[in-house]
Amino acid sequence: MALPPKSFAERPGTFSRANSGQDKLDTSSKKPSTTPSTSDRLDRTSFSSIKESSEGGAQSFTDSKVSSYLRHQFRLDGSEEAIADDGSSSSGARTPPKIEETPSMIHSHSDMNDFICPCSGFRGWKSISIRGKVASRSSGDLRKLAMGYDWYSKDTAKLEKTKLVVPTSPPEAKQDRGCYAAGQSPFEELPTELLGNIIDQLATDIPPNGFTARNVDLMSLLLTSHGVHSATLATLYCNITIPHSRIFAKFLAHVTEYSSLGTIVRRLDFCHFNPRGAGVTMRERQNTMNLIPETILKCLDLTPNLRDFLAQEHIEDDMDARVLRKLFCGLPKLKALDFCACSSTKFKSCLMEVIEAKPAVLPTALPMTRISFHECTALPASTYSILLPRLSKLTHLDVAHTRITDAALHSISETAQLTHLNLSKCSALTGSSVVDFLINHPAAKTLVYLNLGMDSKSSEILSSEDIIALLPALPPSLRSLSLKGSVLGPTHVPLLLPLTKHLEELGLGRLMGLSDITRLFVPEQNAEIEEQLAWVPHQLRYIDASDLSSAALDLTTLFGLSCPMLTNITVPLEVIELRDDVDAKLKKSSAVMKRIGAFNNPWSLREAGRRHWLVRDFKTGEHSGARDWKWGATYWGMKKVPVVRAEVGGMYGHYMFKR
Repeated sequence: MALPPKSFAERPGTFSRANSGQDKLDTSSKKPSTTPSTSDRLDRTSFSSIKESSEGGAQSFTDSKVSSYLRHQFRLDGSEEAIADDGSSSSGARTPPKIEETPSMIHSHSDMNDFICPCSGFRGWKSISIRGKVASRSSGDLRKLAMGYDWYSKDTAKLEKTKLVVPTSPPEAKQDRGCYAAGQSPFEELPTELLGNIIDQLATDIPPNGFTARNVDLMSLLLTSHGVHSATLATLYCNITIPHSRIFAKFLAHVTEYSSLGTIVRRLDFCHFNPRGAGVTMRERQNTMNLIPETILKCLDLTPNLRDFLAQEHIEDDMDARVLRKLFCGLPKLKALDFCACSSTKFKSCLMEVIEAKPAVLPTALPMTRISFHECTALPASTYSILLPRLSKLTHLDVAHTRITDAALHSISETAQLTHLNLSKCSALTGSSVVDFLINHPAAKTLVYLNLGMDSKSSEILSSEDIIALLPALPPSLRSLSLKGSVLGPTHVPLLLPLTKHLEELGLGRLMGLSDITRLFVPEQNAEIEEQLAWVPHQLRYIDASDLSSAALDLTTLFGLSCPMLTNITVPLEVIELRDDVDAKLKKSSAVMKRIGAFNNPWSLREAGRRHWLVRDFKTGEHSGARDWKWGATYWGMKKVPVVRAEVGGMYGHYMFKR
């Protein structure tokens, strides 16, 4: 088994999943170090990130803040530290908690303390050649075919030939004591595909809190056996999360030295990237040359099987025309691309240089199926007119708060099958054109998530006539619909009722009132008896009433005994989003706070950033917000379309649930 040089293995810090949680600092130097004793694993998520909390009910979020620089001393050596997610808000300085050191599993001077990887000959399981076209590439079948492990170098093979001849029959396992000979346990005998799926359950992209080591179990598995080692490597290197530039530099050094590791990488995730370093100037950070266009391009060259590239505004200026050309033209297996909030002048000019190049460099068909330009406010409409027709297999499109036009929207390929579409705050669109697209375009027949929300104070897309034409034509597959900011009112309630039987999220317009909302959940009291008996219960879990004032919500009635909205009659309704002034008014009323806690399933007020919710506190495990169509999110009311299945966190969590 090949190992990296000891000098490199002892470098502090790790990257993403390849993290032992046991970083060692060189203590051989006689100079006193001002580096804190706590390890780099304490500081992971980005300074402005938000993630869903595993504790508490729905809409419980954890904010991250810059902490390592505020709590500890540091060296001005050009390096950058990640920052800790403490799971709580505090002000002022605080004493870092004493961390109990975990004893090393191996010798303290061993190169295996920090990192283990196969030698450069490893090509990945799928590249191992075997006899026959129908034979499986599983670990068990390869062993039966006596092919051995294909990642051993020739030198290693020669060394093995010089070893003593071992008995042809393996020693019998000590079944009476529950022990097995090396490599013969039922777990190790599993096919690699199944073994990998089991090991994947141990991986964590985001630690539960700032003081929890990441992937310690995986690092232990690396030392178990050859078969488990190879399967664990695939899990460690499949999805790479980059919290800051020093981690990126270390990852790049690893895949440069061991190029076979780059073939395992499927995702590069920069949504947790932290560009800040207290006490380090911008010039000093630039001089480190860790995350620059040249290094990103080199990384993309070393990861030919990349499927997901997740960027955000903090690396927008580090993606030049060469990087963007590589993303669009040089990665045939790329499926997901996210440029969340990338709106700088440099990014705009580089992107336009690529897509408007003469002669054209873009292929006629792009491989991406999921793409997000969420909050890319500076990109011109021609960006979408050029790219969208080339996305023939598009399923996820997020162009919220962009300059997309009617013509660009209708240029989407007819072979696309959209499931997630976010057109919120697109002021260049017209209501009639949007409705025509949603009713007649073949790509809009399979929608699951549709966001047409607008800011009612600035502009609106849909008129009353547009809503009347749209609602009956929406597909039954739809689970989330936002008409926030529209003129949705009492006259549209009969058209909304059929949708509530399959919708789980609904954003309401500004003309609705409490009595109109109630009609969505219970039949009218003066309705005919046949109509009441034929009533089909709703499926709504979340309603967005943030356009409604306290007068429209009629708070006195809402919290009265006669209103059914907050009673168990409306279950499974779990979350009601409120305006900030309504939330402030409720918090000032002790009678209201007492009332909302008196229900069988009490309600509570929660908030994150600019958003405020009234949340029903179900018993633990009684209701789960996890849905397949949410792609990793478990809470309600997300405003950004996810393009990969992953835990909610980082800047993407900020745009999903705080804005």
